[in-house]
Amino acid sequence: MNKVDISGINTSALPKICSKECSELIKRSNSGDKAARDKLILGNLRLVLSLIKKFAGGQVSADDLFQSGVIGLIKAVDNFEESFGVRFSTYAVPMISGELKRVVRSRNSLRVARSIRDTAYRVLKARSELEENDCAATADEIAKRLKICEKEVVYALDAISDTVSIYDPVYNKQGDTIMLLDQISDEKNTDENWTERICLESAMQSLNERERKIIYLRYYEGKTQTEISGEVGLSQAQISRLEKNALSEIKTKIS
Repeated sequence: MNKVDISGINTSALPKICSKECSELIKRSNSGDKAARDKLILGNLRLVLSLIKKFAGGQVSADDLFQSGVIGLIKAVDNFEESFGVRFSTYAVPMISGELKRVVRSRNSLRVARSIRDTAYRVLKARSELEENDCAATADEIAKRLKICEKEVVYALDAISDTVSIYDPVYNKQGDTIMLLDQISDEKNTDENWTERICLESAMQSLNERERKIIYLRYYEGKTQTEISGEVGLSQAQISRLEKNALSEIKTKIS
């Protein structure tokens, strides 16, 4: 995983908390224990860092994304209850993602060059003049009137047309906002898949170096046990046994 650099924070030194400790901290936090609440927030900052990578590369800096993600994390900590019947991370991911989407949307403004705007206004004026007789003007007719290329007419009109952001809300009631992005189907990059990926990466850390390498070669590179055997220097039977034990360990950690 690529490292996220946050000003003033050594992200590699952020603490981790296990599932059992997380559950205990939630109980204490819900009972008003401020120290437990702070520790719960600090122990889940890595979750924020993992989700930031989904929004990286845009106009919003990693620092601003991190701050917004922490706000979502705090909301999750203050509202989560074990009676929900889900893991804390499962509940927190949509909350954090929601805050990240909001800050990205607020910076997602488009600027149209002055020359294109001028062309667009000339196109609009020409279209209005051509349509005085209630006949719809075509792009070709407008282009001929202005002595420009037809493509310039189409491009200029597109540039000044109202854009729809994927972060525009399509539903907003009682603080529950659903954005256009939430309605776009993406079976690969869902919040659930992100949660599962984070859990899997955490479980992989419990394996030793040889087991991690076998799992990586087997399931990330798609190699056969025989191919891995030649690369690692163990028999196919040993590879099979180590793979089975590693998968069992991963399942135990995730569940």
